[in-house]
Amino acid sequence: MKTKVKELSYEQVLSLRPEKSRKPIKPGLFWRRLMVLLGKGELKATNFKANYIGMEKLGKREPCLILMNHSCFTDLLIAETVFAKRPMNIVCTSDGFVGKNWLMRHLGCIPTNKFVTDFVLVKNIKYALEKLKTSVLMYPEASYSFDGTATPLPDTLGKFLKLLKVPVVMVRTYGCFARDPLYNNLQKRQLNISADIKYLLSPQDIEQKTPAELNQILKTEFTFDNWEWQKQNNVKITEPFRADYLNRVLYKCSKCGREGEMYARGIELKCTRCGAKWDLTEDGSLLEKSIGHWTSDGSKNIFDSVPAWFQWEREQVRKEITEGKYHLKTDVEIYMMVNTKAIYHVGQGTLEHSAKGFVLDGCNGKLHYEQKPKASYSLYSDYYWYEIGDMICIGDMKTLYYCFPKQAGDIVAKARIATEELYKLSTL
Repeated sequence: MKTKVKELSYEQVLSLRPEKSRKPIKPGLFWRRLMVLLGKGELKATNFKANYIGMEKLGKREPCLILMNHSCFTDLLIAETVFAKRPMNIVCTSDGFVGKNWLMRHLGCIPTNKFVTDFVLVKNIKYALEKLKTSVLMYPEASYSFDGTATPLPDTLGKFLKLLKVPVVMVRTYGCFARDPLYNNLQKRQLNISADIKYLLSPQDIEQKTPAELNQILKTEFTFDNWEWQKQNNVKITEPFRADYLNRVLYKCSKCGREGEMYARGIELKCTRCGAKWDLTEDGSLLEKSIGHWTSDGSKNIFDSVPAWFQWEREQVRKEITEGKYHLKTDVEIYMMVNTKAIYHVGQGTLEHSAKGFVLDGCNGKLHYEQKPKASYSLYSDYYWYEIGDMICIGDMKTLYYCFPKQAGDIVAKARIATEELYKLSTL
């Protein structure tokens, strides 16, 4: 999927009229049927099956909050299909409205800026539930999983549920990540997918529990490992491109410790620095092929799964931060979003990230933006974003800055990890 891009100067973008906040629209029967029709082929190709758990507790016309884990675009097609008889508004990223604002609104979408405090979003969700009498679908993780495991949830969710006072339904998918993992450049694999649709919390449950207790319930529900699921269910991924671009996730060699030297194509991942090699097997395991010639601290880590390696990278980033060594600096192409007419390419600059947060400078000295570690618990970063490239997004409710690193080497995953770890440390 692509987006609408325009070339404008930084000054021209600043002069553009900002987007007006509008209340959500209740999606009509035509649009709901259209979305089901659009998803029919995709779901048929994957032999999609839904398993309903306790859903008889939910009234046929009773609005509810639907929480769903987020793996790929197929998630939306699943939700539209299993809730086809239930009018539903969908919380989605504001850049999804670019060039198609009217369509997205009539599909029932509610825009929000990812990982930015958005009080208007809360008002719009309450409006949909109370005035439009529609259910609301949210992906509380806000971003696709990089490594196939759960991403952080905001610690305000428990209070949010108590504010809404409506039933909560949980949708957990199986196979969506394995079919279309974010790192793999939109290359889909052939396998079956399914979903559990579970009545999770009644209004009475929510009233009786504290926000902390509700947060713990949600954390448990959003704890998963797609790679482990693949092994336990003997799911074989036979496509010869299954390891393509896995270096985006596994950016640091576990043998020599070098970053930005990993390369993955076909079924092989290797370090171009020390020569260590691994195969991504059909069951999702990492099989080491060569001991390599590591030259770092001699840790010689052995990982047979992507999540274990990714967790080690997280530990390494946290170590850098606590030792005062973490620092990212890269030249970037800068795009901005101030309305939904287009994403505006405004020029080049430099993005820095350290214990002090993000600093973006560019457009011949005209642009300067700073974002502190406490600004967000995670980072909107993405691979092959709208088929433009790997991206890091910072900003606020008025303006978003999409930064595309120009240098070789994978830093998008590390920037997200560092943002999350810096936020944790800033709130201790």
